[in-house]
Amino acid sequence: MSTPLLLDVRDLHVTYPSGGGVPAVRGVSFQLERGETLGVAGESGCGKSTLAGALLRLLPPGTEVSGEVLLDGENVLTMREDRLRAVRWTELAVVFQGALHTLNPVKRVGWQIEEAITTHERGIPRSELRGRVAELLETVGIPGRRAVDYPHQLSGGQRQRVLIALALACSPHLLIADEPTTALDVMVQAQVLRLLEDLQRDLGLAVVFITHDLSTLAAVCRRLLVMYAGRVVEDGPSDEVFGSPKHPYTAALAAAFPIIGDARFRMAPSGLPGDPPDPRHLPSGCTFHPRCSVARPECASRAVELWPAGEGRRAACVQVLDEVPT
Repeated sequence: MSTPLLLDVRDLHVTYPSGGGVPAVRGVSFQLERGETLGVAGESGCGKSTLAGALLRLLPPGTEVSGEVLLDGENVLTMREDRLRAVRWTELAVVFQGALHTLNPVKRVGWQIEEAITTHERGIPRSELRGRVAELLETVGIPGRRAVDYPHQLSGGQRQRVLIALALACSPHLLIADEPTTALDVMVQAQVLRLLEDLQRDLGLAVVFITHDLSTLAAVCRRLLVMYAGRVVEDGPSDEVFGSPKHPYTAALAAAFPIIGDARFRMAPSGLPGDPPDPRHLPSGCTFHPRCSVARPECASRAVELWPAGEGRRAACVQVLDEVPT
Protein backbone atom coordinates (compact mmCIF):
# COMPACT_ATOMS: atom_id res chain seq x y z
CA MET A 1 0.00 0.00 0.00
CA SER A 2 1.41 3.41 -0.95
CA THR A 3 1.85 6.10 1.67
CA PRO A 4 -0.75 8.91 1.39
CA LEU A 5 0.77 12.11 0.02
CA LEU A 6 1.27 14.90 2.51
CA LEU A 7 2.15 17.54 -0.09
CA ASP A 8 1.35 17.59 -3.80
CA VAL A 9 2.55 20.64 -5.75
CA ARG A 10 1.13 20.87 -9.26
CA ASP A 11 2.32 23.24 -11.99
CA LEU A 12 3.17 26.06 -9.58
CA HIS A 13 3.86 29.47 -11.15
CA VAL A 14 4.88 32.60 -9.22
CA THR A 15 5.28 36.03 -10.87
CA TYR A 16 6.31 39.18 -9.00
CA PRO A 17 4.59 42.41 -10.10
CA SER A 18 7.67 44.65 -10.43
CA GLY A 19 8.98 45.65 -13.85
CA GLY A 20 5.94 44.42 -15.72
CA GLY A 21 6.12 40.94 -14.22
CA VAL A 22 9.05 38.82 -13.07
CA PRO A 23 8.49 35.04 -13.35
CA ALA A 24 10.32 33.52 -10.38
CA VAL A 25 8.83 30.00 -10.36
CA ARG A 26 7.72 28.41 -13.63
CA GLY A 27 5.74 25.20 -13.64
CA VAL A 28 7.22 23.40 -10.64
CA SER A 29 5.61 20.10 -9.64
CA PHE A 30 6.62 17.58 -6.98
CA GLN A 31 5.17 15.29 -4.32
CA LEU A 32 6.14 14.61 -0.72
CA GLU A 33 5.12 11.68 1.42
CA ARG A 34 4.76 11.74 5.19
CA GLY A 35 8.12 11.53 6.93
CA GLU A 36 10.03 12.09 3.68
CA THR A 37 12.92 14.53 3.22
CA LEU A 38 13.21 16.53 0.00
CA GLY A 39 16.10 18.83 -0.88
CA VAL A 40 15.79 21.83 -3.20
CA ALA A 41 19.06 23.20 -4.58
CA GLY A 42 20.16 25.97 -6.91
CA GLU A 43 21.98 29.28 -7.17
CA SER A 44 20.69 32.49 -5.64
CA GLY A 45 17.83 33.73 -7.77
CA CYS A 46 16.77 30.31 -9.05
CA GLY A 47 13.39 30.53 -7.28
CA LYS A 48 13.88 28.13 -4.38
CA SER A 49 13.02 30.61 -1.61
CA THR A 50 10.09 31.92 -3.65
CA LEU A 51 8.92 28.32 -3.83
CA ALA A 52 9.06 28.09 -0.03
CA GLY A 53 7.10 31.32 0.34
CA ALA A 54 4.45 30.08 -2.06
CA LEU A 55 3.94 26.86 -0.09
CA LEU A 56 2.94 28.93 2.96
CA ARG A 57 1.45 31.91 1.08
CA LEU A 58 4.02 34.27 2.51
CA LEU A 59 4.72 36.22 -0.68
CA PRO A 60 4.32 40.02 -1.07
CA PRO A 61 0.91 41.46 -1.98
CA GLY A 62 0.34 41.64 -5.71
CA THR A 63 2.33 38.49 -6.47
CA GLU A 64 0.58 36.27 -9.00
CA VAL A 65 0.45 32.61 -7.98
CA SER A 66 -1.21 29.83 -9.95
CA GLY A 67 -1.26 26.06 -9.80
CA GLU A 68 -2.05 23.91 -6.79
CA VAL A 69 -0.36 23.30 -3.43
CA LEU A 70 -2.31 20.39 -1.97
CA LEU A 71 -1.65 19.80 1.72
CA ASP A 72 -3.47 16.63 2.78
CA GLY A 73 -5.62 17.15 -0.30
CA GLU A 74 -6.55 20.76 0.54
CA ASN A 75 -5.30 23.56 -1.72
CA VAL A 76 -3.29 26.07 0.32
CA LEU A 77 -3.55 28.65 -2.45
CA THR A 78 -7.36 28.86 -2.20
CA MET A 79 -7.75 28.60 1.58
CA ARG A 80 -9.65 31.33 3.40
CA GLU A 81 -7.48 33.49 5.65
CA ASP A 82 -8.86 32.01 8.87
CA ARG A 83 -8.22 28.47 7.63
CA LEU A 84 -4.72 29.43 6.49
CA ARG A 85 -3.89 30.85 9.94
CA ALA A 86 -5.09 27.60 11.50
CA VAL A 87 -2.93 25.50 9.18
CA ARG A 88 0.29 27.46 9.64
CA TRP A 89 2.34 26.08 12.51
CA THR A 90 -0.09 23.22 13.18
CA GLU A 91 0.26 21.51 9.78
CA LEU A 92 3.28 23.17 8.19
CA ALA A 93 5.91 25.52 9.55
CA VAL A 94 9.07 27.20 8.31
CA VAL A 95 12.59 27.74 9.62
CA PHE A 96 13.92 30.92 8.01
CA GLN A 97 17.58 31.57 7.23
CA GLY A 98 18.02 34.77 9.24
CA ALA A 99 17.33 34.35 12.96
CA LEU A 100 18.02 38.02 13.73
CA HIS A 101 15.52 39.04 11.06
CA THR A 102 12.89 36.59 12.31
CA LEU A 103 13.09 36.83 16.10
CA ASN A 104 11.77 39.95 17.82
CA PRO A 105 14.86 41.62 19.39
CA VAL A 106 12.89 43.17 22.28
CA LYS A 107 11.03 40.02 23.34
CA ARG A 108 12.41 37.08 25.29
CA VAL A 109 12.72 33.93 23.19
CA GLY A 110 10.44 31.99 25.53
CA TRP A 111 7.70 34.59 25.09
CA GLN A 112 7.96 34.28 21.31
CA ILE A 113 7.50 30.52 21.46
CA GLU A 114 4.60 30.94 23.89
CA GLU A 115 2.92 33.33 21.47
CA ALA A 116 2.97 30.72 18.70
CA ILE A 117 1.40 28.14 21.01
CA THR A 118 -1.32 30.38 22.47
CA THR A 119 -2.29 31.65 19.01
CA HIS A 120 -3.51 28.13 18.22
CA GLU A 121 -4.32 26.77 21.68
CA ARG A 122 -6.34 28.93 24.04
CA GLY A 123 -6.63 28.60 27.80
CA ILE A 124 -3.37 26.78 28.54
CA PRO A 125 -2.35 27.22 32.22
CA ARG A 126 0.73 29.39 32.63
CA SER A 127 2.74 26.68 34.34
CA GLU A 128 1.99 24.19 31.55
CA LEU A 129 2.89 26.75 28.90
CA ARG A 130 6.28 27.45 30.47
CA GLY A 131 6.91 23.73 30.78
CA ARG A 132 6.19 23.21 27.08
CA VAL A 133 8.53 26.05 26.10
CA ALA A 134 11.31 24.61 28.25
CA GLU A 135 10.71 21.17 26.73
CA LEU A 136 10.90 22.57 23.19
CA LEU A 137 14.17 24.34 23.97
CA GLU A 138 15.58 21.16 25.50
CA THR A 139 14.52 19.25 22.38
CA VAL A 140 16.75 21.48 20.23
CA GLY A 141 19.65 21.37 22.68
CA ILE A 142 19.15 24.60 24.63
CA PRO A 143 18.66 24.58 28.43
CA GLY A 144 15.10 25.48 29.34
CA ARG A 145 16.31 28.26 31.63
CA ARG A 146 17.46 30.22 28.54
CA ALA A 147 13.80 30.97 27.75
CA VAL A 148 14.19 34.28 29.63
CA ASP A 149 17.04 35.40 27.35
CA TYR A 150 16.73 37.89 24.53
CA PRO A 151 17.95 36.91 21.03
CA HIS A 152 21.13 39.00 21.32
CA GLN A 153 22.13 37.01 24.41
CA LEU A 154 22.36 33.81 22.36
CA SER A 155 24.98 32.70 19.85
CA GLY A 156 24.15 32.37 16.15
CA GLY A 157 23.76 28.62 16.44
CA GLN A 158 21.54 28.95 19.51
CA ARG A 159 19.31 31.49 17.75
CA GLN A 160 18.91 29.10 14.83
CA ARG A 161 17.94 26.36 17.28
CA VAL A 162 15.34 28.71 18.78
CA LEU A 163 13.87 29.16 15.30
CA ILE A 164 13.60 25.38 15.00
CA ALA A 165 11.92 25.17 18.41
CA LEU A 166 9.55 27.94 17.32
CA ALA A 167 8.66 26.02 14.16
CA LEU A 168 7.97 22.88 16.20
CA ALA A 169 5.80 24.69 18.77
CA CYS A 170 2.50 23.27 17.46
CA SER A 171 3.76 19.87 16.27
CA PRO A 172 3.50 20.37 12.48
CA HIS A 173 3.65 17.48 10.03
CA LEU A 174 5.76 19.40 7.49
CA LEU A 175 8.80 21.56 8.14
CA ILE A 176 10.24 23.86 5.47
CA ALA A 177 13.87 24.73 6.22
CA ASP A 178 14.90 27.67 4.03
CA GLU A 179 18.71 28.03 4.11
CA PRO A 180 18.75 27.27 7.87
CA THR A 181 22.57 27.18 8.10
CA THR A 182 23.39 30.36 6.17
CA ALA A 183 25.95 32.62 7.91
CA LEU A 184 26.86 29.94 10.46
CA ASP A 185 30.39 28.57 10.75
CA VAL A 186 30.95 25.03 9.52
CA MET A 187 30.96 23.45 12.98
CA VAL A 188 27.64 25.05 13.91
CA GLN A 189 26.24 24.18 10.49
CA ALA A 190 27.01 20.52 11.15
CA GLN A 191 25.32 20.69 14.55
CA VAL A 192 22.15 22.29 13.15
CA LEU A 193 21.99 19.78 10.29
CA ARG A 194 22.43 16.87 12.69
CA LEU A 195 19.69 18.31 14.88
CA LEU A 196 17.26 18.60 11.96
CA GLU A 197 18.10 15.06 10.89
CA ASP A 198 17.48 13.72 14.39
CA LEU A 199 14.21 15.62 14.76
CA GLN A 200 12.99 14.42 11.38
CA ARG A 201 13.65 10.83 12.36
CA ASP A 202 12.38 11.01 15.96
CA LEU A 203 9.24 13.07 15.27
CA GLY A 204 8.40 11.61 11.86
CA LEU A 205 8.49 15.03 10.21
CA ALA A 206 8.40 15.58 6.48
CA VAL A 207 11.04 18.17 5.60
CA VAL A 208 11.63 20.36 2.55
CA PHE A 209 15.25 21.47 2.89
CA ILE A 210 16.28 24.44 0.73
CA THR A 211 19.89 25.50 0.14
CA HIS A 212 22.47 26.18 -2.57
CA ASP A 213 24.75 23.48 -1.11
CA LEU A 214 24.11 20.29 -3.07
CA SER A 215 26.54 18.25 -0.97
CA THR A 216 24.63 19.10 2.21
CA LEU A 217 21.33 18.04 0.68
CA ALA A 218 22.82 14.79 -0.56
CA ALA A 219 23.84 13.98 3.02
CA VAL A 220 20.50 14.74 4.72
CA CYS A 221 17.77 14.27 2.09
CA ARG A 222 16.26 11.25 0.40
CA ARG A 223 15.36 13.06 -2.83
CA LEU A 224 16.67 16.16 -4.60
CA LEU A 225 15.18 18.80 -6.85
CA VAL A 226 17.65 21.04 -8.69
CA MET A 227 16.23 24.38 -9.86
CA TYR A 228 17.49 26.79 -12.49
CA ALA A 229 15.76 29.96 -13.70
CA GLY A 230 12.56 29.07 -11.86
CA ARG A 231 12.22 25.51 -13.13
CA VAL A 232 13.23 22.05 -11.95
CA VAL A 233 16.02 20.80 -14.23
CA GLU A 234 16.71 17.51 -12.45
CA ASP A 235 15.18 15.36 -9.75
CA GLY A 236 15.75 11.91 -8.30
CA PRO A 237 17.34 10.02 -5.38
CA SER A 238 19.86 12.29 -3.67
CA ASP A 239 22.87 9.97 -3.84
CA GLU A 240 22.38 9.39 -7.56
CA VAL A 241 21.72 13.02 -8.45
CA PHE A 242 24.82 14.18 -6.55
CA GLY A 243 27.04 11.26 -7.51
CA SER A 244 26.02 10.91 -11.15
CA PRO A 245 24.30 14.09 -12.41
CA LYS A 246 22.26 13.90 -15.60
CA HIS A 247 22.05 17.68 -16.17
CA PRO A 248 25.16 19.85 -16.78
CA TYR A 249 23.95 22.42 -14.26
CA THR A 250 23.68 19.77 -11.54
CA ALA A 251 27.18 18.60 -12.43
CA ALA A 252 28.47 22.16 -12.05
CA LEU A 253 26.83 22.51 -8.63
CA ALA A 254 28.32 19.21 -7.49
CA ALA A 255 31.78 20.21 -8.74
CA ALA A 256 31.60 23.46 -6.77
CA PHE A 257 32.21 21.46 -3.59
CA PRO A 258 35.60 19.73 -4.00
CA ILE A 259 36.46 16.53 -2.17
CA ILE A 260 39.39 17.11 0.17
CA GLY A 261 42.31 14.88 -0.80
CA ASP A 262 40.99 14.14 -4.29
CA ALA A 263 43.70 15.23 -6.76
CA ARG A 264 41.16 15.63 -9.57
CA PHE A 265 39.90 18.84 -7.98
CA ARG A 266 43.31 20.53 -7.68
CA MET A 267 43.58 21.65 -11.30
CA ALA A 268 39.89 21.70 -12.16
CA PRO A 269 38.54 25.10 -13.22
CA SER A 270 36.48 26.65 -10.43
CA GLY A 271 33.05 28.19 -10.71
CA LEU A 272 30.36 28.24 -13.36
CA PRO A 273 30.88 30.74 -16.21
CA GLY A 274 28.43 33.56 -16.70
CA ASP A 275 25.52 34.67 -14.56
CA PRO A 276 21.99 33.36 -14.04
CA PRO A 277 19.63 34.78 -16.68
CA ASP A 278 17.38 37.78 -16.14
CA PRO A 279 13.96 36.20 -15.45
CA ARG A 280 12.31 38.94 -17.53
CA HIS A 281 14.43 38.07 -20.57
CA LEU A 282 15.02 34.33 -20.49
CA PRO A 283 17.01 32.64 -23.25
CA SER A 284 15.08 30.61 -25.79
CA GLY A 285 15.16 26.83 -25.68
CA CYS A 286 17.05 25.51 -22.68
CA THR A 287 17.60 28.47 -20.35
CA PHE A 288 20.95 27.01 -19.27
CA HIS A 289 22.44 26.71 -22.77
CA PRO A 290 24.36 30.06 -22.75
CA ARG A 291 26.42 28.80 -19.79
CA CYS A 292 26.57 25.12 -20.72
CA SER A 293 29.89 23.61 -21.81
CA VAL A 294 28.20 20.76 -23.69
CA ALA A 295 25.39 22.70 -25.36
CA ARG A 296 24.33 21.72 -28.86
CA PRO A 297 22.87 23.99 -31.56
CA GLU A 298 19.41 22.54 -30.90
CA CYS A 299 19.56 23.61 -27.23
CA ALA A 300 19.00 27.23 -28.23
CA SER A 301 15.62 26.53 -29.80
CA ARG A 302 14.26 23.16 -28.72
CA ALA A 303 11.47 23.02 -26.13
CA VAL A 304 12.89 21.31 -23.07
CA GLU A 305 10.98 19.28 -20.51
CA LEU A 306 11.80 16.86 -17.71
CA TRP A 307 12.54 13.62 -19.53
CA PRO A 308 13.04 10.21 -17.83
CA ALA A 309 16.71 9.77 -16.95
CA GLY A 310 16.77 6.42 -15.18
CA GLU A 311 14.88 4.71 -12.39
CA GLY A 312 12.99 7.41 -10.48
CA ARG A 313 15.00 10.18 -12.17
CA ARG A 314 14.23 13.02 -14.57
CA ALA A 315 16.38 15.67 -16.22
CA ALA A 316 15.63 18.62 -18.51
CA CYS A 317 18.52 18.02 -20.90
CA VAL A 318 18.49 16.68 -24.47
CA GLN A 319 21.51 14.52 -23.61
CA VAL A 320 19.32 12.12 -21.62
CA LEU A 321 17.41 11.34 -24.82
CA ASP A 322 20.60 9.84 -26.24
CA GLU A 323 20.55 7.29 -23.44
CA VAL A 324 17.01 6.08 -24.16
CA PRO A 325 17.14 2.72 -26.02
CA THR A 326 15.88 2.95 -29.58
